[in-house]
Amino acid sequence: MEPLRHDPDVLVIGGGIVGLFCAYHLRLGGSSVTVVERGPVGGPQSCSYGNTGFVGTQGAAPLAEPGVPAQGLRWLLNPESPFSIRPRWDGELLRWLWHFRRACNDEDAKAAFRVLVDMKKQSLEILRELCASGGLASAFTAQGMVLAFRTPEGFEKGCRSVPQAVENGVPLRVLGPGELRALEPDAEFDVCGALYNEEGAYLQVPDFLIEFARMLRGMGVEIRERTEVVGFEVAGRTVKRVRTTRGDLRPHETVIAAGTWSAECARKLDVGLTLQPAKGYSVTVKAPRNAPRRPALLSEGKVALMPLGERLRFGGTLELSGMDGTISRRRVDGILRTVRSYLPELEITETLETWSGLRPCTPDSLPFVGRAEPYRNLSVACGHGHIGMGLAPAGGRLIAQIIAGEQPDMDPAPFRVGRYGGRATRRLRLRR
Repeated sequence: MEPLRHDPDVLVIGGGIVGLFCAYHLRLGGSSVTVVERGPVGGPQSCSYGNTGFVGTQGAAPLAEPGVPAQGLRWLLNPESPFSIRPRWDGELLRWLWHFRRACNDEDAKAAFRVLVDMKKQSLEILRELCASGGLASAFTAQGMVLAFRTPEGFEKGCRSVPQAVENGVPLRVLGPGELRALEPDAEFDVCGALYNEEGAYLQVPDFLIEFARMLRGMGVEIRERTEVVGFEVAGRTVKRVRTTRGDLRPHETVIAAGTWSAECARKLDVGLTLQPAKGYSVTVKAPRNAPRRPALLSEGKVALMPLGERLRFGGTLELSGMDGTISRRRVDGILRTVRSYLPELEITETLETWSGLRPCTPDSLPFVGRAEPYRNLSVACGHGHIGMGLAPAGGRLIAQIIAGEQPDMDPAPFRVGRYGGRATRRLRLRR
């Protein structure tokens, strides 16, 4: 087994979609880069493995919106609801919920939406260029996305959101029943109406990650799988050494991009990240003959439907249950019941895989992207939540620009790592 490169310019901790895009942009800038991933790249342990792979401008609304706390309390009583919190005494969860509740106001939600739309648009441009040819082309599909509404109230609310979305650059238009049938002639939706986003796109996962990692290796990026970070050596305000299960590394710069595990990794450096794992589920089946041709969001049920060639994937739920990756049959049944309510004639086919993964969520849905104070050579890129596939390309470029000292393409202020004033970070400042 080949030894690790001990002194790369940049070490990226995490080989998911975020870590790989950090490595990509850093390498484009001329840095030598090593990526360490605790499992195989694109493996089942990764949140990038079994999700629906949505990219494009759809889905930029933050989780924290007016009315969500009251709705969440109702959902807590339903074991098959799209959103739930496992009751437990956990100081970090309570702190996260307190900040989440504060972010549930109209002003903050609109500001976050604008930031996320801009980040998604930049990411889509990067993906289109990256996937225009070569091995990644077959893993990227851009053919639009349907937002289906089963209730009159849901459809009316969706229609009211169109002007604001269009004003912020999201090309939504209302579909009448005939237009929806023309767009999806094979599928029989039982809905009151739909919206259509022509910029809806998706990545086939884990195929995209595996091929992307192969491309990065060809660019000279060292990717070490099944390599876990176990500690750090610090001198003053500098991370001098990173200890892994396969030896020590001495990078000039370190980026923590380990998804949900970023909080635990940062804790080893006394850096506090206000981050919570949100469990999501997906069910992959053999593609029925009467399945939709395009990806669809079953809006009120918070379930995504993704065509993957000979497979069809359903994804949904947001469960704040800590670092628990077990699969709840009731949650899975809730997803399948939602699909049947929107598509009652959809053929029942063989289930190929049922999966759960942990998505790293911040209270305001804006990821942490930037320097981790008080360190001079430590950065963080995590907290992309349930829309990480659509934010990672631009987030990786932002990290590379910050490390290189370049003028960023987007304002880094909304993504500040210390915006919640983590207590661990304050202790570190006092100690130094």
